[in-house]
Amino acid sequence: MFATWVGVMLLLTWRTGVIEAQSDPTEVESCVTCHQALPDGPLSDPVTRYGDDVHSGKGFGCVACHGGDGTILGPEAMDPARGFLRDLSRQRIPTMCGHCHSDAAFMRQYNPGLRVDQEVEYQSSVHGQRLVQESDSLVATCVSCHPAHGIRPPSDPLSSVHPLNVAKTCSACHANAQYMADYGIPTDQAEKYGRSVHGEALTVARDLGAPTCNDCHGNHGAAPPGVSWVGNTCGQCHSVQEQHFETSRHGEIFPLIGIPGCAACHNNHEIQAASDEMIGVGEGGICAKCHTEESEGGIQALQIRRLIDSLRIQLDSSRALLESAENSGVEVSQAQYDLEAAHSALVESRAAVHTFRAGAVDSSVAAGLAITDQAFIRGMDALGELRFRRTGLAVFALITVVLIVALLLKIKEIEGPSMSYIMFTREMRLPETRGPGSSDRNDEESS
Repeated sequence: MFATWVGVMLLLTWRTGVIEAQSDPTEVESCVTCHQALPDGPLSDPVTRYGDDVHSGKGFGCVACHGGDGTILGPEAMDPARGFLRDLSRQRIPTMCGHCHSDAAFMRQYNPGLRVDQEVEYQSSVHGQRLVQESDSLVATCVSCHPAHGIRPPSDPLSSVHPLNVAKTCSACHANAQYMADYGIPTDQAEKYGRSVHGEALTVARDLGAPTCNDCHGNHGAAPPGVSWVGNTCGQCHSVQEQHFETSRHGEIFPLIGIPGCAACHNNHEIQAASDEMIGVGEGGICAKCHTEESEGGIQALQIRRLIDSLRIQLDSSRALLESAENSGVEVSQAQYDLEAAHSALVESRAAVHTFRAGAVDSSVAAGLAITDQAFIRGMDALGELRFRRTGLAVFALITVVLIVALLLKIKEIEGPSMSYIMFTREMRLPETRGPGSSDRNDEESS
């Protein structure tokens, strides 16, 4: 009882010291003077790293978290009577961080947009429950994800909770088989996530909107998704598919028999890009896990696959036809624009797969086929127009050549008598053109 009373008094003293430190967070502290001169890394490194800490940027010093008196040098500064906390065990950390981060009035002075329910959420998480109820010294606390003395805002690419770094932060514990040995859960989640469509979108394509660990599991309130139903988790992004699934026969049965909804077909951490090949009971078909080709479910799957394939093939053919016409110089931009609606119909039909009813898919496919048919006709007309142009050009070129040949022949015909007359006249006039004495010279040369 006495120990508890002492502990409460120490905590109250520390909190009083923190409040005083908060009133003037820019006060210069002696902690840095001593610790930066220490050769021991664990005691000197925090001073070096704290320069980039978000709290340091706001002007908070050591006593804001550790208590004590930063205005004096020496061991007296760490006197518990001055509010110094010698014990910063995992059990104390949530309360220590929550002292500021749960105070809305105080946090409004520094970051009005920051939530102030993180401590409460943590207490509801699987980590917080194990910490409080079982005194588990291995569970994650605030500093496990936000390393003390080096905390950066989530928007900072160097932050441990930046979207590109969250999986690495979580896997520090969850990928360590020895560390997780007592919990009986897999330790390959991070490896599988890296191969998933979500992981590749985030790490390869650098799409910061792609989901990572905390998007599905939560962060401060981290907990496994419902084992029998993960639709609400997946539905945060895939809302249309979730709505279709909830109205389907599978949506009614799966929760009753313990099948976890979306994960039954798509897995969880190793989610691959969805493809049309997944529909059906043949090779690569996911439906074959539960249905045979002769079963009602298998028949529905085959019909759905045929419908989607028909629209996809017709869409590809129409698009290729219009591209060929465009490359040949025919204007088909309007038809290409209209064809985008067919692509939207294909997307809708793929989402409607989650109804698991061929009739629901057929309505979207029919709308898309009507558009692709019109686009195909426009493409054929465009190519027909192109052939007409080429035929007309060839005929025109042939007529032009014939006219040129005829003209040349006519010129030759006209020039023929004229040239004969000119040559005859020249021969007749040659004697008259001899100069004086030319006849005598010719006679002499002959003799």
